[in-house]
Parts: sequence; C-alpha cells; structure tokens
Amino acid sequence: MPLAYYLHDLNPKLIQFTDTLGIQWYGLAYVTGFYLTYLVMRFLARKGLSQIAEKDVGDFITGVALFGVILGGRLGYMLLYNWDEFIRRPWIFFMLHQGGMASHGGIAGVALYCLWYARKHRISWTGIGDTIVCGAPLGIFLGRIANFINGELFGRVTNVSWAMQFPTELLHEDFMKQGGERLPMPDYLQHSPDIIAWFEKYRGGRAELANILHPRHPSQLYEALGEGLLLTAALLLIRVKWPKAPHGIITGLFFLFYAVIRIALEGVRQPDSGSEMIMGLTKGQFFSTFMIVAGLAFIAFGWLTRSKRAA
Repeated sequence: MPLAYYLHDLNPKLIQFTDTLGIQWYGLAYVTGFYLTYLVMRFLARKGLSQIAEKDVGDFITGVALFGVILGGRLGYMLLYNWDEFIRRPWIFFMLHQGGMASHGGIAGVALYCLWYARKHRISWTGIGDTIVCGAPLGIFLGRIANFINGELFGRVTNVSWAMQFPTELLHEDFMKQGGERLPMPDYLQHSPDIIAWFEKYRGGRAELANILHPRHPSQLYEALGEGLLLTAALLLIRVKWPKAPHGIITGLFFLFYAVIRIALEGVRQPDSGSEMIMGLTKGQFFSTFMIVAGLAFIAFGWLTRSKRAA
C-alpha cells in the first residue's frame, strides 16, 4: 500500500482579528528572532566578548532589524527573485504583508548596517560581525519554521517515509511540469487551509487532494536545523572557546558555513516558481558561492591582521 503522507494544513495566521488584520507566524518569527539575537549579544557582552557594550545592544538590534534585515531582505528579494515585477510595479516593495524576503539580501543589509555603525562609533566592523553572527542564525531558524508553517519553499519530490504533501504546490508553476493538471481554483486561495477547504467543498475532499499532490522533502525543516540551530551552536561554541580570536574570523566562518549548508540543502529544495538555473546552479546556490568568497576573505583578513587586534 502507498504511504499516507502528512498533508500540510497549518494556518500561517496565529490570530485573526478581521479579514485583513491579524498576527502571522512569519511576523512573530522575525520579532522573536531579533529578541533571541539580542539575548545572545547581551550574553557575549557580559563575558567581554563583544565590541558593543551591554547597554547599547538594544539600540543596535533595533537598527539591525529595521535597516538591515527588513529593508535588506526585502530589497534582496526584489532584486534577486522578483526583478521583473519590481520593475513594473516598484511600489510592491512596501507590500511586506504579501511576503517575499531573501536571506542573502538580509545578510547583506546587516553587514552594511554594521559597517555604518562601526564607523559612527569608531569600533571594529569585523568585531561587531563576530558578535552578531553568533545569534543571527536563530532568526534564520525561526524564519524557516515560519516558511514551513506557511507551506512555502517546500522541497523536491521524493519517496522518503517522512515526505510531506503541500497543497500550495498547486500554485507553483512547476506543478504542471511534473505531470499535474491545472485546476480552476480562485486566485484568493494562497495557503494550505484555504486550498483544503476549497477541495472539501467543491472537489473530492482531502482524499482527492492528497491523490494529486506529490510527496516532497520538508526542506524548510532541514534548513531550519542546518542554517539555524547547527550554525548557532557551532559559532557560539567557537566564540566562547576562542575568546581572543582575531576580528573577522568568526564572521568569515559564518559566511562560509552558511553558504556550504545552503548549497547542500538546495539540492533537495524545489527552486522558486519560474526560477531559471544559473550555470547549472539554483539561484540560492549561485548567490551562496559569493558568500564563500566573502567568508574566505574575512578569515584571511582576520588572520593577517591578528597582531593588531585590540585586547
């Protein structure tokens, strides 16, 4: 008998006040991620392992959230993954409620904000980086969990026993390329519970829906563990065990480890709808190669300037 795969039916809305107003898991993930990063940075500051004083961590994280992660992540998504629509309708940049954030853009935004902050306060840019990268992956972890709850960024088709079926696959243009049939669903169906409810009302219910969906890797959970928890644990351990590490080394390790993990896990992640390959790589893999170069550059800089490190 065929396996009865888990049918994703999670609601992206934690609390719904009105038809258009509510609290979504994605937004809660961002807020919680910033708070956890704040706690990690405060912990390192208390141990004397931070360029930023404990009393200044709160203001720093607020700036990182607004100008680094949110603006950088949104602009990165527009430029890297949604360029055509962004050119036609540039005002969609401000439609944050519709989703669309790029981790590569968020990381670049945070790096630029840290550079500005370092110059303003006359402290080491790479030293700031060595602190924030120890907590930032916790935000990535929560973001990937939110991706899973939203039923987005799912994995490739597979037959592993823990595979899952995502109703949002029907909204992905590659669904038909994999043998699916275009269904006359209304445009307002965007999330798993809505699609399931529509099938239960107008089609054969969950049974028919499960019959036409492909079992897929829950790649969001893989990325949450790899890019999030594993990376946080590794960097925080190195930071505490190597307190006199030259500025830039741990920042470089973050870029390097994140890129390697991302490239590996992209192999089981379904490319974005309509996304073209670049030199045989997905966009996520291709952009991650630049992070490897950046990581090696930070490590080399830190090692070559280690004698200049402040006590």
